[in-house]
Amino acid sequence: MLEGEWMVEFFASWCPACKALQPIWNEFATWGDDLGISVAQVDVTDSPGLSGRFMVTALPTIFHVKDGVFRLYRGPRDKDQFLSFVEERKWKEAEEIPAWKSPGSYQMAVVSQFFKLSMVLRSVHSTLVKDYGLPEWCSYLVFAVCTIIVGAVIGLLLVCVIDFLFPPKPMGTRCDMAKQIEDKEEDLIEDRADEEENQEEEEEGEEEEEGEGGDEHISSDQQDGESQPEDDLPEVGADSAGSSEVRKRKLRRAD
Repeated sequence: MLEGEWMVEFFASWCPACKALQPIWNEFATWGDDLGISVAQVDVTDSPGLSGRFMVTALPTIFHVKDGVFRLYRGPRDKDQFLSFVEERKWKEAEEIPAWKSPGSYQMAVVSQFFKLSMVLRSVHSTLVKDYGLPEWCSYLVFAVCTIIVGAVIGLLLVCVIDFLFPPKPMGTRCDMAKQIEDKEEDLIEDRADEEENQEEEEEGEEEEEGEGGDEHISSDQQDGESQPEDDLPEVGADSAGSSEVRKRKLRRAD
């Protein structure tokens, strides 16, 4: 399918729309040699892996393939439209399927395996219900228990692989790391204590400087008061001399 030109229809035998398209598709297939293309059909129930690669979610679904380039056909579903789509190369106007979603990619190959697994689980469910006569809820319970067991086993394997690739460190190194962390914390605490002490010393030094400045101001005021000029002092001698002269004058007038 990756070489040449193809028109591929995905169908199911139980699909009513697929049954209605079947005669039209058979008639279109007779024109394959004249058009130089290959016309094919894929039953999704018989080929779940292939339908998974194409991510078929609706039926019927038609794809055009040209040299490994996949395009989804979205036109009317009749013979004339199929013929014109190929003859007039209208498929060039159709959008290509992106590379990450291309059926030929590795990721879609993984998706196809999940589709296969889903079909296997469906067949197991039908076998338990129809052949063994188990009720549906009992079948679902079996699947749930199996899912839990498989998940636990896968988780255990992943843990073993991780431990093998990234082995845990021995206890000695862990203790050393813990001691290093404790030492760093102690150093941080000591540094904070030293900073607080330095701040307190700086504050005390500033207070002492402020106190010394106030004492100097008071002593300068006292010195200014003591060194008053002698001119401001009262002239006691001059006043006493003046009073003695006044007395002498009064005594002379009395005589």
